Amino acid sequence: MLIFFDIDGTLIDEREHRMPESARDAVSRARENGHICMINTGRTRRLVGADITGGVAFDGLLLGCGTMITYGGQTLFHRTFSGEQSLRIVEGLRSHGIDALLEGSENDYIESYDRMVHPYFREYAQKFANTSFGSWEDAVGCFDKLFAYAEDRRRMDAFADSFSGELDFIDRQRGFFEIIPKGCSKASAMEYIAGFLKLPMEETVAIGDSSNDIAMLKRAGRSIAMGNGTKEVRELADYVTTTVEEDGIRNALEWLGAL
Repeated sequence: MLIFFDIDGTLIDEREHRMPESARDAVSRARENGHICMINTGRTRRLVGADITGGVAFDGLLLGCGTMITYGGQTLFHRTFSGEQSLRIVEGLRSHGIDALLEGSENDYIESYDRMVHPYFREYAQKFANTSFGSWEDAVGCFDKLFAYAEDRRRMDAFADSFSGELDFIDRQRGFFEIIPKGCSKASAMEYIAGFLKLPMEETVAIGDSSNDIAMLKRAGRSIAMGNGTKEVRELADYVTTTVEEDGIRNALEWLGAL
């Protein structure tokens, strides 16, 4: 089987941000049993390291909601906004009054605090005060996706209308949206790597918990929702396992017969 794992809320819990020992052991055993285990996350490359995976080896990484694909340590695919497109996106964010974190494989970029529109987003950004961010000016040609916020949904809708042919939007609730190049998704990344490995989609499995996992759960041969997953995710899955903290990954892989 070709098994895809989300990270946040799936491999790691939202409180401690660590991978439980039972999950680390289960993934390692599944690989020993001949299954291909890959991360499929909205995180870009700079945010996926040994501190996240607990040192567990994965066969490959599908990153940034399908904007980067690596296998066996080699980058097979990487989609980055061009310089011209980056400039138009930044101009559109400013003209529509939308705050955003621009996410690249090497760095993330934010507007200066004094230019942020929403106090709520400013508070969100300040949680990462110890993180080194580039500026929006530095981001031109260097970011793959966005995590954007608008208190008034009409601002986001107007921005989306302006870029309807170029961007896809994932509603992450409470005013936040994950914004990616049109055509990229966790599902498109699955199809790419399955084709590369010459494996049928019927042999794929997706495990996730939130709205940006819906595309891959729908596309996979079998889908598993975490017990802590959203209602929509749990309702569409073939199987609902327990929560991250309650050995959800181990129980999921046991249900699959991968252990």
